[in-house]
Amino acid sequence: MAYQNTNGCISDSIEVLDPKPLAAVDCGVHPPIVASFNDRIRPLLDCVDKLRHLNIMQEGIQLPTIVVVGDQSSGKSSVLESLAGISLPRGQGICTRVPLVMRLQNDPNITAPNLHLEYNMKSLPVDEVGIADAIILATDEIAGHGKGISNNPLTLVVKKNGVPDLTMVDLPGITRVAVQGQPEDIYEQIYDIIMKYIVPEESIILNVLSATVDFPTCESIRMSQKVDKTGERTLAVVTKADKAPEGLLEKVTADEVNIGLGYVCVRNRIGNESYDEARSDEARLFSTHPLLSKIDKSMVGIPVLAQKLVRIQAGIISKCLPEIVRKINDKLAANLAELNRLPQHLTSVAEALTAFMRILSSSKDSLKKILLSGEFDEYPEEKDMHSAARLVEMLDQYSNELHSKNFENTEEFLMEEIMVLQETKGIGLPNFLPRAVFLNVLQKKVKEITASPEDFVGKLWNYLERVVIKVLMYHCDNYPQLQSSTRRAAQNLIAKKKNESIDWVREIIGMEKLTDYTCNPDYLATYSKFMAQQHTFMEMMNNPVMFINDPGKISMINLEGVGEIYVGHLRKHLDVVQQAFDLKMRMMAYWKIVLMRMVDSMALHIMFSIRNMINKEMENEIVQDLMAPHGGGIERMLDESPLVAEKRNRLNKSVKLLKESKEVVANIMDRISFQSDHEMA
Repeated sequence: MAYQNTNGCISDSIEVLDPKPLAAVDCGVHPPIVASFNDRIRPLLDCVDKLRHLNIMQEGIQLPTIVVVGDQSSGKSSVLESLAGISLPRGQGICTRVPLVMRLQNDPNITAPNLHLEYNMKSLPVDEVGIADAIILATDEIAGHGKGISNNPLTLVVKKNGVPDLTMVDLPGITRVAVQGQPEDIYEQIYDIIMKYIVPEESIILNVLSATVDFPTCESIRMSQKVDKTGERTLAVVTKADKAPEGLLEKVTADEVNIGLGYVCVRNRIGNESYDEARSDEARLFSTHPLLSKIDKSMVGIPVLAQKLVRIQAGIISKCLPEIVRKINDKLAANLAELNRLPQHLTSVAEALTAFMRILSSSKDSLKKILLSGEFDEYPEEKDMHSAARLVEMLDQYSNELHSKNFENTEEFLMEEIMVLQETKGIGLPNFLPRAVFLNVLQKKVKEITASPEDFVGKLWNYLERVVIKVLMYHCDNYPQLQSSTRRAAQNLIAKKKNESIDWVREIIGMEKLTDYTCNPDYLATYSKFMAQQHTFMEMMNNPVMFINDPGKISMINLEGVGEIYVGHLRKHLDVVQQAFDLKMRMMAYWKIVLMRMVDSMALHIMFSIRNMINKEMENEIVQDLMAPHGGGIERMLDESPLVAEKRNRLNKSVKLLKESKEVVANIMDRISFQSDHEMA
């Protein structure tokens, strides 16, 4: 069958045969509305109906659907009555308060209609006389008594000789103004229900319009145009043609509202007419009426509507079914994979202990890679977890901060040293530099940087706490009952390590204040290089007339390690300036060693502390917290978390549904394949 792809489905399709041509309709002969599907088509519709019954759409898999929409009192129910040959609820206001799924199945072998309703997990047989009342009772059970609406569907199965093989969803009629007993937001509720059904590309919109109104003003047209701007999946049924024949031909041929699948004009059953009488009167109307008879016969009558719907439905199902099969398989595979990723449901202490040790082992391995080896393949896009690089950056920042302290004051060069020398002088040999003087200056400089190392280790361990907890929470993700104990243990351990580092820093600071010592040969080499400038410096102090030819140099000198400085103020202190210069150069040379030592030892301390934390302390801390009275013991792992249990239950239900759906479509695909092979043979 050649059928334009109007629903956005994949181009591959199942080949179907056209329904048999419709017999000519005259006033005296009343054949079935449309010839039934052949053996190839009927199973396709049964397949979709079974999938709909299984509620496969809750898995996000849309089914080909003919959706009946229309403004209130547009004649929707009358159109469906004419197609099904049964009476539906009628009256003022909203007659359809829930989505009504109508499954019409032609069965030439039965003499009496076979009807039943399906809702709320029930299936109730009903007779033709009482069907309208039964639908009202079922609607009341679903949507409540009154005039409210519900999104929960009601299914009516009609097996009858002569009906078209169709499945349609009739939706509540659109009304903008709430009447007594209806919720104030009745329009919004109806709008949401309609949009849910007509938005999917797999839906065909059967828009029921009254001939008595201007089509562009119909709310149902506005809604369908929002989701189907080109009209390629919209078919219009114009009811009450006998009430407003004037201008109807122009309306359906001008197509002001862009109906891509065309129009069908019908006459609704009136009063107590039988369905045979209604069809005869309809055929006579469109054949003899001076205005309506001018409308092309391919656009009038319930039989034409039935045939159009049959053809459209056959085309959309044949095109969408392969895509539905693919989506079911993909969704099933994804859910099975997700189900397998869920943690094992532990049933014994031995299983819980094994899982717990596996978590500890994997956490330690991850932390070793991140913190010690510099690997970050587990967190390639999270730079904060590239911890080796971040630690280097933090150390560099710490080093720069230390070196920025005690920046040499070139404006008051040597004045601090001169003041110390004057305040510590005593009875003794002149020009002798006591060790106490050097220690006094050293202690002052060390005191000025005391806060930096403590601040650094605080920031460092705060960062490490974030990294450690993130890794532990990731590996405990499948066992939320462990997360509180693991987090608490990690926080306690990091707090201990931070305090240990602060104590270590204070010891280092205390040692630097206590004495001046280094075996680093760079100290003497640097000191000697600096002292080589003393002769030039003292000549300037003692004989400024030597620079009389260059007045700019009388009081300015450029010293390595210090830069260009003014020294005119030092001539007032010639008695101690040489000692002050010596003290300054010693301190500059030694201070380089001190800063280098504080940065180097900090780096070693960090790596040593991290290694011990990962290899020795972390596991003990977590075990102790878990086994403590507040930890609940290893048995806590036997209690599956509500979140995981709910997820496992949801996935199991989904897998069961998808497997049943897969079996449904597999059966029909096998049947089609067998028929094709049989025909080729």
